[in-house]
Amino acid sequence: MRVAKRPIHAAVTWVKRQPSKVKAFLSVVAGIAALVFLRFIVYDHDNLFVAAEAVHAVGISVLIYKLTKERTCAGLSLKSQDLTALFLAARLYCSFVMEYDIHTILDTATLATTFWVIYMIRFKLRTSYMVDKDNFAVYYVVRYLIYIMEVVPCALLALVIHPSTSHNIFNRICWAFCVYLEAVSVLPQLRLMQNAKIVEPFTAHYVFALGIARFLSCAHWVLQVLDTRGRLLTALGYGLWPSMVLLAEIVQTFILADFCYYYVKSLIGGQLVLRLPSGVV
Repeated sequence: MRVAKRPIHAAVTWVKRQPSKVKAFLSVVAGIAALVFLRFIVYDHDNLFVAAEAVHAVGISVLIYKLTKERTCAGLSLKSQDLTALFLAARLYCSFVMEYDIHTILDTATLATTFWVIYMIRFKLRTSYMVDKDNFAVYYVVRYLIYIMEVVPCALLALVIHPSTSHNIFNRICWAFCVYLEAVSVLPQLRLMQNAKIVEPFTAHYVFALGIARFLSCAHWVLQVLDTRGRLLTALGYGLWPSMVLLAEIVQTFILADFCYYYVKSLIGGQLVLRLPSGVV
């Protein structure tokens, strides 16, 4: 086992010593290599989106275990959970009125468990909630449910850039809103972990699952565009909307990429607790 770890440890050490530009280049190369790998081993690339939602569900399951067995919500951002519930509710509405399929069922289950996590943090385990660390720069009205810094810009962007399909205008704006909000919903969680410096295992597993889910979702869109030779973009509508969908997926992936790097590095080093350096968020 030790012999097997030496090449990996040497590679990690080498990457760690490289300047930021080289690390960024290596990350892009690794991402492209992963896309090529997925393109050849996954026959139906639509399954990647289902896989992304399934991985998200696994992450939620980790939270359920943490909250029920350890009876603590330390390290979890209530703001991120609220934003997650908001974009899931919007996406679920769009799914019901525009395209009812397997994603509707998966989103329903994820939204229900997210509400349960919010309930546990807000009421049952509120004494362990790190409210002083959950200080991402957002303002709130209507009892903390509408986050001005994130929700309003997403709503305004949705009003300007949304699908140009034949659906009702409100439904199209709602669809765009949930896409934009999902892209930034994890930021409060990352900021809380940055403030805490030390991330306990179950929280780290949950955020890593979100990172994998976001990459699979991004891979789904990129590979679908390649498979259809760009026809998927016109199927989504015209103007800036198709590009914004891809951009939102890429933004989500890169937001979590840095954390996933330190997570994998921590696992390789045999550390149970993840320590984040400054500047990750």
